Amino acid sequence: MLNHLKPLAFFLIVALSLFLPLQAQITPVSPLQEKMLSDTFTNQDSIVNDTLKVNKPKEALADIVTHTADDYIAIDLEKNITTLYNNAKLHYQDVDLEAGVIIIDYKNELIKAFGILDSLGYQQLPYFKQGEEESTQDSLIVNYKTERALIWGLKSQQGEMFVGSGVTKKVNDSTLYVRDISITTSKKERPDYYIDLNKAKIIPNKKIIAGMSQLYIADVPTPAILPFAYFPLTKTRTSGILMPTWGENAGKGYFLQNGGYYLAISDYFDLALTGDIYTNGSWGASARSSYALKYKFRGSLNFNYDNNINSLKGFDDYSKSTQYNIQWSHSQDAAANPNATLSASVNMGSSKYFKESLNEFSTSSFLNNTLNSSISYSKKFVGTPFNLSLSATHSQNTNTQDINMTLPSMVLNMDRIYPFAPKNGSKKNAIHRISLNYNLNGRYDIKTNDEDFLSKRMFEGARTGMKHTVSLSTNMKMLTYFTLNPSANYNEYWYLDYISKSFDVNTNKVLKDTINGFKSIRDYSMGVGISTNIYGTFNFKKGRLKAIRHTISPSVSYSYRPDFGFYNKTYYDPLKNEYVSYSPFEGAMFGSPGSGVSNSIGINIRNTFEAKVMEKDSTKTEPKRISLLNNLNISGSYDITRDSLRWSTFGLTTGVDLFDKKLRINMNATLDPYAINAAGNRIDTFNIANGGSLFRMTNAGITLNYSLSDETFSGEKSRDEDKSKDTSIDEGEMMGGDLKSRNNQGNGEQENVKKAKLYYLNIPWNMNLSYSLQFSNQGADQGKITSSSLMFNGDVELTPKWSVGYSSGYDFKNKGITYTQLNFQRDLDSWQMSFNWVPFGGRSTYYFYIGVKSSVLSDLKYEKQSLPDRRLF
Repeated sequence: MLNHLKPLAFFLIVALSLFLPLQAQITPVSPLQEKMLSDTFTNQDSIVNDTLKVNKPKEALADIVTHTADDYIAIDLEKNITTLYNNAKLHYQDVDLEAGVIIIDYKNELIKAFGILDSLGYQQLPYFKQGEEESTQDSLIVNYKTERALIWGLKSQQGEMFVGSGVTKKVNDSTLYVRDISITTSKKERPDYYIDLNKAKIIPNKKIIAGMSQLYIADVPTPAILPFAYFPLTKTRTSGILMPTWGENAGKGYFLQNGGYYLAISDYFDLALTGDIYTNGSWGASARSSYALKYKFRGSLNFNYDNNINSLKGFDDYSKSTQYNIQWSHSQDAAANPNATLSASVNMGSSKYFKESLNEFSTSSFLNNTLNSSISYSKKFVGTPFNLSLSATHSQNTNTQDINMTLPSMVLNMDRIYPFAPKNGSKKNAIHRISLNYNLNGRYDIKTNDEDFLSKRMFEGARTGMKHTVSLSTNMKMLTYFTLNPSANYNEYWYLDYISKSFDVNTNKVLKDTINGFKSIRDYSMGVGISTNIYGTFNFKKGRLKAIRHTISPSVSYSYRPDFGFYNKTYYDPLKNEYVSYSPFEGAMFGSPGSGVSNSIGINIRNTFEAKVMEKDSTKTEPKRISLLNNLNISGSYDITRDSLRWSTFGLTTGVDLFDKKLRINMNATLDPYAINAAGNRIDTFNIANGGSLFRMTNAGITLNYSLSDETFSGEKSRDEDKSKDTSIDEGEMMGGDLKSRNNQGNGEQENVKKAKLYYLNIPWNMNLSYSLQFSNQGADQGKITSSSLMFNGDVELTPKWSVGYSSGYDFKNKGITYTQLNFQRDLDSWQMSFNWVPFGGRSTYYFYIGVKSSVLSDLKYEKQSLPDRRLF
């Protein structure tokens, strides 16, 4: 604040005061007040001695100076003092000064401001404001020439921190010395906590350097005492030390985690280097960086490396392993380049990293058994129908440690064009609606594992290929109610190698060789489809139910592909005494043209049910449309060319939302029209003709998701005003949050504090339930349930600032409790407390945290965690 008490402003105030006319009635200063003023503002050698004893020439005013006082404005010409008494105010440009009394001593070049002592206490404390900077103090003296000042009882805000001091001495614009200073981020009159400093040096907008400091909580001193303290005041990011977290693990001993250094390299890029160390010799290192360029792009990069040591040398269970993980995310601003986009989402590393790392607390990563990555670049060529997409993908199964990579994939696509459409763009017949589409897809695939990754062996068995596809289609109306969709496709495949098979009479085995060389093969197909919509409405004359509408959308398609078996080769098998046909392109990237004629008919029927219901509100005249059955779909096919088993299995799916979309039910089943023999194989006999039902169910599944809360039973409207919010249950939420997650409410206290009722107590709560069941009836085995589990999660708000969260489940198939996690959250206004606990299982652990919400004092915290002891499981 003192940095804004510029000498020019106050000098102009003094100059103006010399020419202020006396008011009609002036109340003189009482002898008692005169003595108090004299005792208060004399002997200030450090300030008065800096003044000159000669009069200065007058300076022109740069702006209008305004002043007011409720009781009087008095000018003492003998002492060269101007006094503004009771609610005194001065305004010049962007500077405002308010106080009970303001005294301008132009002889000593001093400005004095203090409050008024009356029966209510010390009132009208001096208040200073310049721009966005504000402060309140008990009293102040300023030498407006040298800018030196003394301030008593200063209260100001520096960023997120509130600073109060006993005595402040301003030496110049860049240096302040203070005594009895307190620092806090609490907005309360009596703060929840503060750091008490005996003396400190303040460099405005840069830093506070202090001596002995002690933490007070609720005005109670704590043993948290430091010989010195440093508080950054810059509004930008600054480099600094990252304090570690300490703890103990049964297998690795005591540890320090996440200690290191943060580098604020620039406004666009930062870097945090941290490390972990354990007393048994294990260690870990990580590097985390975030970058951003406004209106261009933003992203983050994380690298983690662990060197784990289990047990001690000489013991049978001693082992040493290294794990790593790389995560990169990159997104481009939509306004950067609308015709070219680069994005990345990378998560790759050791398959056992999230299972064995002692510094990873992501529940979803721990329970997930796949790692996926994708880097993609897309470009649209303006003025042409072409667009290009380049991508590199990675998929890793952490259980089998198999890795599949595409490095890279290229797709060149031509948007659909209408070569026979008239120039005015109106397509009135089937010829006009003939569309042409071209697609080029090229890929290089690698299949490897953790052991061979980043070695020469990972490229063995790599596959490459390119596929060209040209499509023609059109549509037309037929018999008014039907839509006919004929189409044709042409494919051409390019490969750089192929296989050759031969029979080895010495080993009686078939040998397969890979031969390098360019090969191109082709196929084509054609088809036609017809579809329509059938509507049925049932009207009701009585009651709120007005109508039920049933929509049937049947479609029939026919596809034909000729025989391309001429691409096949043969070899002689003496054991079978016959020639065996094979395709030289077995296992190729995009497959090979099929052998034999394909001549099939596809059938699909989609059903939906809706109802129109009048609402209870009598003022509304239009009925409300609700969904009774989201879908009821059945699909299958019939192969004309086959001599037996022409019908395929039929897929059945359905879904429905009930109870105002709180209950969502999805079901699926696979139905087989054919019977099976004693060996469990399909036979060319319909199941109904074999004494069974019309269809034989081979697979079935059902999932039920239900959300309920205290509002479900109270009948109150939802506290969530966003009615468009998706009510579906996220699978990741059912697993529980990260162990180190906490509901940080921001800096300081909540603006809207919740109030709990003492009587008719209402405790807000919510619960999500998810049940899944899978049934299998394959072969001759009797049908059995392959999986059956119930998962649930939710939270209970015991008080407006106390909440308990939980996530767990039960596996009915294996008869056991699934992954369970409990979390407790306590909002302590300017502090936050959380306790997350996994009570049992291979990840049994806990994490306790209590700390200041404000990011400025984020290191003022206490953390305690117990790392998983996975040796016991």
